[in-house]
Amino acid sequence: MKVAIVHDWLVVSGGAEKVLKNIIECFPNADIFSIVDFLEDRDCVKGKTVHTSFIQRMPFARQRYRAYLPLMPIAIEQVDLSGYDLVISSSHAVAKGVLTGPNQVHVSYVHSPIRYAWDLQHQYLRESHLSTGIKSAMARVLLHYIRGWDSRSANGVDHLVANSQFIARRIRKAYQRDATVIYPPVDLASMTVCTQKDDFYVTASRMVPYKRIDLIVQAFSQTPERRLVVIGDGPEMKKIKSCAGENVTILGHQPWEVLVDHLRRARAFVFAAEEDFGISVVEAQACGTPVIAFGRGGALETVVGLPLDRPTGVFFGEQTLESLLEAVGRFENNAGLFDPRQCRRNAERFSTENFKAALTDFIDSRLPYACVEQFLPYPVRDPQSVDERHLADVAS
Repeated sequence: MKVAIVHDWLVVSGGAEKVLKNIIECFPNADIFSIVDFLEDRDCVKGKTVHTSFIQRMPFARQRYRAYLPLMPIAIEQVDLSGYDLVISSSHAVAKGVLTGPNQVHVSYVHSPIRYAWDLQHQYLRESHLSTGIKSAMARVLLHYIRGWDSRSANGVDHLVANSQFIARRIRKAYQRDATVIYPPVDLASMTVCTQKDDFYVTASRMVPYKRIDLIVQAFSQTPERRLVVIGDGPEMKKIKSCAGENVTILGHQPWEVLVDHLRRARAFVFAAEEDFGISVVEAQACGTPVIAFGRGGALETVVGLPLDRPTGVFFGEQTLESLLEAVGRFENNAGLFDPRQCRRNAERFSTENFKAALTDFIDSRLPYACVEQFLPYPVRDPQSVDERHLADVAS
């Protein structure tokens, strides 16, 4: 069986690329395809050669690949996968739009429908300063076109997999399709529990608007008796530094070892974004550290919040200073309820072993059905309903 794995773009190594690495480890002989590939660290593709689209050769593609978004639907449709039996796409943008035929099986692991084209369009336009004017009008027309293509391309996928129940609901809204949830893998082996906590809080993220690092920094700056350590870099760095009090330490980008060390020793990990899943939330718990998280998105599935038994964190209901600080106070008032070992046990639900087993079982259960169906005189919706006589006929 020939297998192709398709990823949106390979520029930096983030959460989606960690998923890609584990998919490749499940199918080590697969060929890899992507819109562009400018990765310097080749670990997530296991050192394999990546086949790219014509956008790879476009002017300034390395720095401005996102500017070619209008061409990406066309680019992904030009990837010739006709020689493959199984196609697995890892998609948060256009990868699921590859063209496949009736004798091929296409499984798409969807990190999210294109966020800025669907329910987050208005937030994206505000944050990009595109609320009004001619550029705003052009952006809205483009996103309308992308939204239509994204919805149509979902029809070419045989089986949709979502990275959380939250994304499964977004898929149902956008595509009118059901998706099976398989949670992303978290590398628990590189993290150990620390039961002795230091007197500081930590947050870690790329500094982009929707992560709301500014909200966390402003909240802690108002309470100088609490220490906060911020790890990460990005376009919002200057803004975040300008609102940081003396009790806030901004370390910028740090090696993995430094990040894990702070996650292990911190009193709690603070998370203010509405994420599709949120791997960093699980990583903190894997280090035995409870989480103070915005109560929306994937965090609701990965954190056991007060007042539930054996809690691993607390939630705040609004992205406001008051709501966040109230949650911090609630966490401190109930500090004795949070057991680092219970945090670790909760994180172990999202191990790489569980991910690989779930993904391979899911795909294996679909392949025999797909191969048999092409020989039957009628479509079969449930693989268990295939009549044994027809299977015998196919075998003969």
